[in-house]
Amino acid sequence: MGVRAATVIVGLMVACAPALAQGSHARKAGTAVAALQNPAAPAAEPADTTRQHRATKAARKHPAREANIVPQEDDSAEAPPNFSESVGWRLTEDPATGARLGLPEKLVPRASTTRTGSRWTSAQGQIQIETFRLAEAALPALFDEEKKTSRRQIDSSDLKADSFVITGAQGLKYFLVRAVARGSEVRGITILYDQATEGTMGRVAHAMAAAFTAFPDPNAAPVPGLRRAVEYGSAIVVDAGGDLIAPAHVTGDCQSITVPPFGHAERLAEDKASDLALIRLYGVRNLVPAQFGDAIQSGDVTIIGVADPLAQAGAATVTSSAAQVTPQGIDPAPKPGFSGAAAVDPHGVLAGMVEVKPAVVAGNASAAPAASLVPAATIRAFLQAQGIAPAGAEPEHAAAEPSVLRIICVRQ
Repeated sequence: MGVRAATVIVGLMVACAPALAQGSHARKAGTAVAALQNPAAPAAEPADTTRQHRATKAARKHPAREANIVPQEDDSAEAPPNFSESVGWRLTEDPATGARLGLPEKLVPRASTTRTGSRWTSAQGQIQIETFRLAEAALPALFDEEKKTSRRQIDSSDLKADSFVITGAQGLKYFLVRAVARGSEVRGITILYDQATEGTMGRVAHAMAAAFTAFPDPNAAPVPGLRRAVEYGSAIVVDAGGDLIAPAHVTGDCQSITVPPFGHAERLAEDKASDLALIRLYGVRNLVPAQFGDAIQSGDVTIIGVADPLAQAGAATVTSSAAQVTPQGIDPAPKPGFSGAAAVDPHGVLAGMVEVKPAVVAGNASAAPAASLVPAATIRAFLQAQGIAPAGAEPEHAAAEPSVLRIICVRQ
């Protein structure tokens, strides 16, 4: 009897061993997740099931690993709450896919292109962000394919009629995929980051998924703070040998600057406080410099500039419109592309440069552009600091239209 009882006990222990080992492994995994979520906290004891349950519950509540991503409705470029400046949050356009996304530029400084989109990575590759664009794709099939990607463990997935979100773990990283379909085209973003970076990247990934706009409206008003992949503005000729004045914000962070029909231009100096930039065209002669007059505080002006191609059906024509300078700015605000346009007074001489920036609004209100005047005196002082003497007004004023050119900034 004693031998038989011992045999039964040994058999039960052998049968239960895999289950016991599996339970021990699960407790260790729960302890590891808890430690990643709060590295400063002491490791949970494997036997403490209450602490393990609490850690697992906290992990499931992490916003980056949930599928309930709510897209932004206000097109805000501001960083989400509690983001530090070290993240470098910025709204940008992806030239490879046409999508708009919020990008933590300081966390992923390395940019490159892929076969289907763009890629941004951190210095050591802990964080990887990729966009993709598929011309002929079925959203449900892509959803199933993404879920079956090698080494992925799905935490949550949500497929809707025109979009999906998938979150989970991929090897030693967490991932989030969001895709949006329009017709047979699908545009999306994949965010992959080391578990050790979850404290920062968890919130960043969630914010990126919410800010991702797969098919932005090209005719909508400019979005506050948006860095466009290709931006159009106007420039004023200030020297016959190729010196131009343009807005600093239009010509900032450009991979290349082009002034049709002359070609490539170089940005030599800027004054951020006045939003002025000095642009130079090399190898050109006989440009028509603007004639500088006196700044006006208020009154009628004529705005001369080159509108964005979308605002004039692809054309590149210099156009003019009547406006008024008021204490609140220029009314009415000119079309997109007129930032950098010339404002001439009733005598036909330059009163200042037009500065057009989107108005920052709250909630779901539309962002109407706000225009102001950079006075001629401010421009003159900036040019003189660069060793350039602008032309004064002459008795016989030449037309101002030949002194205004289109400027194109192409960003990475």
